[in-house]
Amino acid sequence: MTVTNESGGRLNAFANEPEMELMDSVPRKYKPAQLFQLIALIALITIIGVYFLFK
Repeated sequence: MTVTNESGGRLNAFANEPEMELMDSVPRKYKPAQLFQLIALIALITIIGVYFLFK
């Protein structure tokens, strides 16, 4: 922890920040577009099912 002296004799402490970890790329199985397509398909099937159930 870094400590500095400010005017008036006050001490100010700063926490050490952790190192940033850079990731090269997102794994293929977690592509957002495929997830949104799956959610849209499930929503469409649900809407069609509810429509025919209460028709």
